[in-house]
Formats: sequence, C-alpha cells, structure tokens
Amino acid sequence: MFSQTDFVHMERALALARRGMYTTDPNPRVGCVLVKNGEVIGEGFTQPAGQDHAEIRALKDARSRGHDLRGATAYVTLEPCSHFGRTPPCANALVDAQVARVVAAMEDPNPQVSGRGLAMLRDAGIEVRCGLLANEAHELNIGFVSRMTRGRPWVRMKVAASLDGRTGLPSGISQWITGETARADGHAWRARASAILTGIGTVREDDPRMTVRAVDTPRQPQRVLIDSQLDVPPDAQILAGAPTLIFCGNLDQRHADRAAALRDRGAEIIPLANAAGKVDLPRLLKVLGERNVNELHVEAGYKLNGSLLREDCVDELLVYLAPSLLGMDSMSMFNLGAPESLDGRVKLNFHAVDRIGDDLRILARIAPQTSAETGTTPAPPSVSK
Repeated sequence: MFSQTDFVHMERALALARRGMYTTDPNPRVGCVLVKNGEVIGEGFTQPAGQDHAEIRALKDARSRGHDLRGATAYVTLEPCSHFGRTPPCANALVDAQVARVVAAMEDPNPQVSGRGLAMLRDAGIEVRCGLLANEAHELNIGFVSRMTRGRPWVRMKVAASLDGRTGLPSGISQWITGETARADGHAWRARASAILTGIGTVREDDPRMTVRAVDTPRQPQRVLIDSQLDVPPDAQILAGAPTLIFCGNLDQRHADRAAALRDRGAEIIPLANAAGKVDLPRLLKVLGERNVNELHVEAGYKLNGSLLREDCVDELLVYLAPSLLGMDSMSMFNLGAPESLDGRVKLNFHAVDRIGDDLRILARIAPQTSAETGTTPAPPSVSK
C-alpha cells in the first residue's frame, strides 16, 4: 500500500513533469521529487532532448542545496532509465547517490528499459515500488507509450463545429465558429504535439500556417502535409520557416518540376502510395513513429478526416462544439458513409467533457472492439508491474 505522503509527493512529481509538456519531445515528460526525513530536498523535470533527465536534475538540485542524499526516497513519474542514450542511465545515478527507496508511477514502455531500471535498483538493495498514480503518468505520456508499444504515434484529430456538427458554411467560410478561448486551447494541444498534419484540401481552402501562435512555446511541431499529386503551391504558408514533410503518391516525370520547386522551399518529399495511388495512411504513421513522433495532431478537412477514421488511424477526437447551428447543407466533420447497421458505426468513449469559454470541448477516444466483434479480447495497455 502507498501512504498519503506517497500520493502527495507523486502528485508533485507529476506537476513537475507537466512543466516539460512542450519541451521534452521526443523524450517522455518526467518529474522527480527527492524526500528525506519528511523534507523535500530536491526536485527536477526532464529537460530538452540531450540534456538532463528528471532524476539527474533533482539530484543536482539537492546537492546544490547541501543535502546528503543517502537514505532519501525518490518519487519519479516513469521508471528510471537503465541504458545509455543521449545521456547516462538515471538508475545508475540513483544507486550511486545511495537513495534508500524509489517510488515510480509506471514502468518505462521503452523495450530498452521496460523493467530493467527497476531491477537494477532492486539489485542494489534499494526498496522499489511501482504503480502509484500510473494512469495519470500514462496520460501524460500517451504518445510516447504509443510509439514504444505500437511503433506509431498517438493520433489526435481536432475539429471545431457547430452544435449540429457542421464545420463551415456551404461556401467554405469557417472562421470563426468557436470562440477565442477555444481557439487558444486548440493551440495548446498543437503545442504539446510532436507534429501537426493536414491535407492539400485544407491548404487550398485556407492556406494555413499550421504553427502554434496562441500560447508561448519554445518549440514548433513538425508540419506534415498529405498531398498525393504535389499540388501544394510553392508559396503556401505551410512551407514557410521550418521544413515541411510532404507525403505523396507515386512520383514520375510529370511531378519533377513540382518536386524541385517544393524542395527549394525546404520541403522533404516522401512517396508513400497505396494500391490506389493515394498516400498509404497506416504506413505514414509507421514512418512518423520511426521519426520519433509521439503525438500527431490532425487538423484537416472532412475528406481526410473520414479517410483516417476508416483506415483506423485515429486514437481520439478533440471536438470543440459552439452553441450555434449551421444547417444540414453546411460542411460536415467527417466524410463517412452510413453503415448498413448500427453495429458498423464508429464507437467512441467520452474521456473528458469541459466548458472552454462559451464552447464545449469533448475528448472522445475510439472504443476498442469487443470480443464479440473481433473474436478476441483486447488487452489493456500495461503501465506498471
């Protein structure tokens, strides 16, 4: 059993981890609190990739304040790493510091760690407990867990619509259906993502920048465009600044001039065609996973939204609903054909529902298929042992 004191310190560690929401990518967001004789002696959270992990920051903090670390308890939101990456193993640093106890929220899903860090600590005679506030830690790093366990990012699709599910007028006008507060909140979700994806239809209609602007962030997510025929104009705003990743269908000589013009703008072009000559969406997710994309934020039109849903490429929907009605002839959220029966509908689970300014924000996750639908029983994600 964990004590109330354990809960208090782990909640603080989670709060520290959230400070790295926009900066740790592609590493997980981790916080660490060091406690001795009931006193917090050191705190830290993971810094940008290549810099100190949370445990190292906390150890340095404690030492800078003149504390003796021997016999301390370390509360950390993710299993201390046990391998050499950009930085040395944190498990070794805790052993060297002679802490007496380590409480971890969850095991690291990285196959290079996955229990080895905890075993290293136990082998050194340190008392180890794991599983405290595991769900909260899992949610904080849901994209990292997805990439480590599935080889693909966690895909979050954002849509802003009227109460009757319409995203714009028949003319295409859509700015602005939701209020300023909801739009700023949407930028905060952009900022936490590794990459932002849209389609050529949205670029043609709106010429978006696809950058984070409404919140302060030291890092802009990678911009990703799906454009089967390389129809994006070389002067499109999405190509300005940092290089944009463009996924297209089959390239031939007809596309040579277009491709050259886009590369001159700094774009990276990846042909990834399916049998129909369109972009292979499931393979695209695998490619992004290989490129260390943890969370993929989608802001696209109803056609691409529908395609992503049909091909099981979406994990959750981030939907902002405005208190207004636009009518049946206006644009819809998703291009989905009607199922033959209710059994064929896309089933969701409401994860969170909140009021954001005058609008409603719904976070809904794709419901796992039941054993009756698949013949198997889906296993829940493993977050601790």
